[in-house]
Amino acid sequence: MKLYDYSKSSASYRVRIALNLKGLNYQSQVVSLLDGDQRGDNYLALNPTGLVPTLVDNGQVLTQSLAIIEYLEEVYPSPSLLPADHAARAKCRALALDIACDIHPLNNLRVLKHLTGSMGHSEEEKLDWYLHWLKAGLAAVEKKVESSQTAFCCDDIPTLADICLVPQLFNARRFSLDLTPYPTLKEIEQRCQGLPAFEQAHPDNV
Repeated sequence: MKLYDYSKSSASYRVRIALNLKGLNYQSQVVSLLDGDQRGDNYLALNPTGLVPTLVDNGQVLTQSLAIIEYLEEVYPSPSLLPADHAARAKCRALALDIACDIHPLNNLRVLKHLTGSMGHSEEEKLDWYLHWLKAGLAAVEKKVESSQTAFCCDDIPTLADICLVPQLFNARRFSLDLTPYPTLKEIEQRCQGLPAFEQAHPDNV
């Protein structure tokens, strides 16, 4: 199993956590987004979107972090990354999508580069854009989980929602966002970071 990976990519970070939680061994191949490796012919032949991560398993080339994690859940079902209850599973997936589809795409590297490149916005305007969408998205996620009676987002063990949350909060700190308005998310993050699967996947440790 080989993961084409960039340490600070939220999407790659998610997959590293999932692989670790499932206890799966994998080889990591660095794709430096800052150096433009994702635009090289060899990588584009593997993943035409030029995005990370890409997972190769048993000859299958898999892209998009949530699709990769779903594949891992189906092929390597234990331990599960979803709650047992059907409604809880739906809520867990919804939280993951809130983060991966509503927050992250507006703030990924290629969008931010386009803002200050072709569109001519200043660094200050870029930061305002980033923080606007991040604050709105995290406020909604906080509201969804603040009344939860579980240790993590959707269960008393980490699930897909936590796998998406932790990388997003890591990136929020990179842009100096004050996380005080999101106390529940901070508590969940702290619990996650105490687990080896999350610690080993952290960008500083890969």
